[in-house]
Amino acid sequence: MALSVIAPRILCIGIPVRDLTFRVESVPERGSKANATYLAEICGGNALNAAIAMARLGGRVAFAGPMGDARETSSGFILERMAAEGIDIGHIVRMPDAATPVSAIIIDATGERTLTIYRDPTLWTAKLSDADELLADCQAVLVESRCGAFCIDLCAEARRRGIPVIVGVDRAMALTDGLLTAASHLLFSSEQVQETAGVADDGEALKRLAGLTPAFLAATRGPNGTIWLNEAGTLEETPAFPVEAVDTLGAGDVFHGAFTLRLTEGGGLRDALRFAAAAAALKCTRHGGGLAAPQRIEVEELL
Repeated sequence: MALSVIAPRILCIGIPVRDLTFRVESVPERGSKANATYLAEICGGNALNAAIAMARLGGRVAFAGPMGDARETSSGFILERMAAEGIDIGHIVRMPDAATPVSAIIIDATGERTLTIYRDPTLWTAKLSDADELLADCQAVLVESRCGAFCIDLCAEARRRGIPVIVGVDRAMALTDGLLTAASHLLFSSEQVQETAGVADDGEALKRLAGLTPAFLAATRGPNGTIWLNEAGTLEETPAFPVEAVDTLGAGDVFHGAFTLRLTEGGGLRDALRFAAAAAALKCTRHGGGLAAPQRIEVEELL
């Protein structure tokens, strides 16, 4: 599983988030209080978590998307950490008078998380850099599904240039969403694929969506592995790696990033899915959201 001589350059598109994470024994009931056993302040967001994972696994990563006003503190906090991970932040769009998103995340003793987030609606009016600039020397684009409002034209242009567009689906999609057909690969979770398709079964949901998009379709199911459709339209499964999970925050994002990188390196779908499963499993064994993404050597040792 050797890396290419020149690591692939991957463009990530999303909205970074400042995360305040609290560890508790159990999620408090409505109207009650609970003492946290641990507090961490980290950077997050679907595409940013994926970008960190790719950078640690050996990719060259650039990030594009909106952040708050240059005067507010959350954006500075996040940008410092992005730069420390080696992520190109030259295409970040600062939105005057807007706030960078902030989330409060409660992680219980099983590693499951409960989340509340604020996103300034102004962020969806962002204008990204010119396509020629963003797609230069770009081997793949990974985008959060919620960002179609300001990146659908760029994704369509990437596909016209033969560049894969991988969409990490972070919420149910409308069947009229332009990213559904602009994507080359759509990575759902079980809940999201069922809600998008309106079908209460992962496999049947994937088959229904296959009639609406030519994209590769997969749904992750945590410890139950990943279900996906091969080129013949037949359902296949990639098992998860059994681990003792302590923190699932960001695991799906790490999966998306690892899949994108391995696919861009020339790995086939089965190879990329297994590589992604290993990276996501390792992330779940440690606290820290996307900042707990593993290094390349750790993934290769697990494989």
